[in-house]
Amino acid sequence: MRVQLEEQKRNEYREAYDRWQRDLTALHSVLLDGAPLDPPHFIALLRRESKSKARYDEVRERVLGLPGGDDEDDNPFGDPISDPFAAPAEGAGA
Repeated sequence: MRVQLEEQKRNEYREAYDRWQRDLTALHSVLLDGAPLDPPHFIALLRRESKSKARYDEVRERVLGLPGGDDEDDNPFGDPISDPFAAPAEGAGA
């Protein structure tokens, strides 16, 4: 199987991924390697990594056609997603 993404989606995905990896590497240099960073800049680094990860996840879901959040319209298959092991809702006929 070969998957070919549109150039715009491919570029958007790469940009989001590369940005998150840069921010994650910077965070790891402080957390894992002990690079010094004063508290205000550390908090900014945490926020930056968190936002770039969220952006990457958003782009990834959109590019792969994965449902995002609780919006049923995001389901690429058009069927409601249900848990076959969940207890039926009260008042639902069984």
